[in-house]
Amino acid sequence: MVPQVRTRTPLCVLCFLCVLCATACRDRASPESDAVVAWREVGSWAGRGNKQTESFTSDTAGFRVRWTTTNETTPGAGTLKVIFRSGDSGREIIQAIDVRGVGSDEEIVAAERPRWYYLTIDSAGVDWTVSVDERIDAQRVSK
Repeated sequence: MVPQVRTRTPLCVLCFLCVLCATACRDRASPESDAVVAWREVGSWAGRGNKQTESFTSDTAGFRVRWTTTNETTPGAGTLKVIFRSGDSGREIIQAIDVRGVGSDEEIVAAERPRWYYLTIDSAGVDWTVSVDERIDAQRVSK
């Protein structure tokens, strides 16, 4: 009977390859990432007087509302109020804008959770434009 000789060569080669792979992965620089905010357009509306918008959905519940009022009929008496309402129940979720007179600005607002929404825009004595963008949190990756 001939004695069997076991070799450890396959095990040694496997260990060497594992160490080599671990070293290569460790030396590779990982890309840096920065938190950024992107905006997705939800809608834009213009008019004079009151309006109820169509429903829209939100995945983040964060919004940027841009507004402009012009052509005020009586100086200082024009009003614009923009309210986010629940698309399910109609209840007020966010009072985003409540201004008097002619002007423009941008407001960042947030609700407690994602859902269906619509806006009620109440206006008197001014022409208005209102646009809404949804906040999207993202990561910018740089090499």
